[in-house]
Amino acid sequence: MATRSAVLFKNLGSQFPERTAEDGGPRRWLVLAAALAFSWLVPLGLNLVRLDVVLIPVLVLAIASLIRVGGGLLDRLVVAAFILCGAVMALGLLLSLWPWGLQPVPGVGLFLSVISLSGWLARRRPSLPWRVRGSDLLVLGTAAVVWHYVHHPLVGKSAADRIAYFATAEDRMGHFSYFDGIHHVGGYAFLHQEAARTYMMTPAEAVYPQGTHFLLAWIDVLVKSSTDGGAALGMMNRYLLYVMAAYALFCAALVWAARWVGGPRLRGWRAAAVCATVLSVMLSGSMAFLVEKGFDSETVGLLFLTVALALLLRPAMGRVEFAVVAVAALVSVTFVYNLYGILVGIALLAALVVHRRRFAVRRRLLIGVLAGGVVVAGLPTVFSVLTKLDVAKTSNLAGPMVIPDRPVLIGCTLLGLVAAALPVNRRTATGRTVLAVLLGATLVMAVFGFWQKHTIGYLSYYFEKLAAGGLVISLISLGMVGLMLQPAERTRTSPIRRRAGSLALSAVVTAAALSMFAGVQWGVPSGWSKPSAWYDSPMVKWSKGEAKSDMGPAVNLLTERDLKGVSTPVIALYNNDSYHSLKATFLAQLLTHQGGDMLGLYEVYYVKVGGPAVPDKAETEKDKGKTEAEKAADRENEYQSSLEHLKRAIASCPYPPTILVGDAKVAERLKQDLGSANVAATVVYAPFPSS
Repeated sequence: MATRSAVLFKNLGSQFPERTAEDGGPRRWLVLAAALAFSWLVPLGLNLVRLDVVLIPVLVLAIASLIRVGGGLLDRLVVAAFILCGAVMALGLLLSLWPWGLQPVPGVGLFLSVISLSGWLARRRPSLPWRVRGSDLLVLGTAAVVWHYVHHPLVGKSAADRIAYFATAEDRMGHFSYFDGIHHVGGYAFLHQEAARTYMMTPAEAVYPQGTHFLLAWIDVLVKSSTDGGAALGMMNRYLLYVMAAYALFCAALVWAARWVGGPRLRGWRAAAVCATVLSVMLSGSMAFLVEKGFDSETVGLLFLTVALALLLRPAMGRVEFAVVAVAALVSVTFVYNLYGILVGIALLAALVVHRRRFAVRRRLLIGVLAGGVVVAGLPTVFSVLTKLDVAKTSNLAGPMVIPDRPVLIGCTLLGLVAAALPVNRRTATGRTVLAVLLGATLVMAVFGFWQKHTIGYLSYYFEKLAAGGLVISLISLGMVGLMLQPAERTRTSPIRRRAGSLALSAVVTAAALSMFAGVQWGVPSGWSKPSAWYDSPMVKWSKGEAKSDMGPAVNLLTERDLKGVSTPVIALYNNDSYHSLKATFLAQLLTHQGGDMLGLYEVYYVKVGGPAVPDKAETEKDKGKTEAEKAADRENEYQSSLEHLKRAIASCPYPPTILVGDAKVAERLKQDLGSANVAATVVYAPFPSS
């Protein structure tokens, strides 16, 4: 018993790494001078050969070599990348205001200089842990498998054909307009509102969280080795790849976070069971709809929320690293998706209370640093609230939703509560923190749900987004559930046989998790002669191309024919499908870098002309029993209603637009009717291929 207790406390003690033996030496001015010179010569040299993208791993490795977090290489790299993202978004406030904007050399030179100076002041020598764990394969494998499925429908397709997967929802098109605007104004749109309104529909430039779009624009500048994003079609394709990669990283981060929360006691087949369960839930669950629905900021917000919560639930680091990680958590999550800031706040408060003895030394300094982090993290949100954001109205907005699987959410939450409440785990700081965060998040969701029920009578758009944050917490807490499993007894077998046995058990539990939670049948035929539930999952359907947009030939017409030489706002009325016209018009605005120049964009949704006057099936059913005169009168009323909405869309443009019309007769009539009403617009007959 005494031996097991000693081992337990030894493992728990290893959660808080100290400085390495090389740290703590004298500060040498020559070393600082060399580091600062390196900080500017490296980005300058890579920029000259247009390999600025290499600066991303350089920055991650530089941070990883100076922090002392985690005992494995993957853990260190995850934390370093997280800190870098928070730093980019925070220092982005400065980059948005200084004269160089997002130019690679000044920005990265500044980042590397800050890293070098910090390491010199802290007397830290660069050092990396080279230890790897077997379960690292499950973390990295999750990213690879998810990337394979989300990227698969794009393979072999042209840039224009890929837009069918970019334009699956207006949300992604709106997010791209923010990305495009930040690219062009050289910083956060809320700091360049007048210039940004050309690229995004107002008041988005002031009220929408822009951390995702700023971070991706910064990455894109390094990828392109230029602040010029180039043609919009190429930008759209790169942006789509970035958000797909973000979803793959989100799934992998959940697997890593559950393992991190389990700590050093979670190893072997038990770690494989936890990681494989989280992997299986994400492979087959409803969260894959985030890709199809274009919820890009939510995806990136959940990614940062996952890493932030894991590091706050088990802060296995010293006080300096804790302060840096906590500030990075506050900034990254609130800049990207401020709704999730409350969940980070709960986790940070719980960590400070549970670990109050650890942080007793220099507590005031720590609280001061965290208070500064709260101020920086809250700046964009406070700015939006004090300008144009109506919080109460926005909180009850309706819209398309990605609803987290309720059985998974409820079941994992209850399991997490049980695991954290067990005496063996409740005696640990991590167990108490997990318990507090689970209860706190459940209370917040319950209060918000009750408020929506009371005010609008149903659970709406933002409740489901908050529930997605709850799902993240519940999946992370599975790390504590893994500790409930009885570890294998130590035997006197050789290390090789012991490792082989552990590997075999890990493979079996991984296969079991994929079968139970992802519906994988491993080739065994179904008793009902039907494919398994795995093939009915949203991720698999996406990979088969079943979720692509119905834009059809409109994309090729816009990119190859109808936008050449056009510099005005464009309204694309290729057919009588009003939703198709809305998306084609929005896409045309983005392709000409004018995403905000038509404030009345959604008037196009009510314009049901553009193609030949051929009634669809619904109209045919509605017209049964009517005379030809009555049918003609209905069509005329539809045309006049569409004409009024079209006039409003035109009036919202800063200068006369170009209207692309797919039918010659409709184009001629619109030209006459708009001219007689003195509405300035250029109507162009743009024939649309018949289906």
